[in-house]
Order: sequence, then C-alpha cells, then structure tokens
Amino acid sequence: MATEKTANATWEGTLAEGSGRFSLGSGAVTDQGVTWKDRAEGGEGTSPEELIAGAHASCVLMALAGVLARADTPPTRLESEAKATFDKVGEGFAITKMELRIRGEVDGIDEETFRQAAEGAKENCPVTQALKGNVEVTLDAALA
Repeated sequence: MATEKTANATWEGTLAEGSGRFSLGSGAVTDQGVTWKDRAEGGEGTSPEELIAGAHASCVLMALAGVLARADTPPTRLESEAKATFDKVGEGFAITKMELRIRGEVDGIDEETFRQAAEGAKENCPVTQALKGNVEVTLDAALA
C-alpha cells in the first residue's frame, strides 16, 4: 500500500538575491514564496526546514497516537512542537538538530509510561527514520 505525494518548486535568480515558489500536490499549500534570507537569516517567510519541522511534528503525533491506542490508552489530546536548527557546517549548510516537544492528555497512564511511549513513537516515526544518522533528534515529552 505505497502512497506518493508530490511538491513542485521554481527558483529565479541568485541564491542571495533570488527567490522561489513551491506548491504541494495536494493543494494544501500553493504558490508559497521562499528566499535565502528567510531560510538562513531568520526572515518571516517559510523554509524547507520549517516544512520538515511541520512534517516531523505531525508524524510523531500520529505514531504516538498509534502506540497509545495499541496499549488501550488512547489519547484525549496530543500537542507537539518541532524546532529544526539550520546552521553552517564546514563549507555548506545542514539541518543539525530537531527538537521535539510533546504534551499529552491521556487517561490511565503515568508520566514515565507516557515518556516511554513518546520515545518509541519518536524512534519509529518515518520522519525520524529519514533524519536518522544525519540530524540529532531530541525529545521532551510530558503529560499536560
């Protein structure tokens, strides 16, 4: 049961002075602008790293919801934040760290059980798997 998702992008001009646009095949995001300034200098616009953080934040919660449901302790509510760090490494740039923060409302489990479930979800989340070996991924998980 493989699925495929697509995105399209264009870029015009130099890295420092140019700009690009991208759209997601689902139509959820269309004609979104990107610039080097937004990516590397903390501008207001989005960046590839922010998109990966969004993917990671949602992926880890899907994984955690599954772990908790299989343990007969389905969550009432889960919230996450993923913070991607983009930094100069050697002669180039890289995503160097992804910090995950998860808070949950789950009846019938204690703090340690929740943390263990969140750690398992982090390790098995497909986005974590894609980053593994290249990006340090940390987790701060607690019941709300």
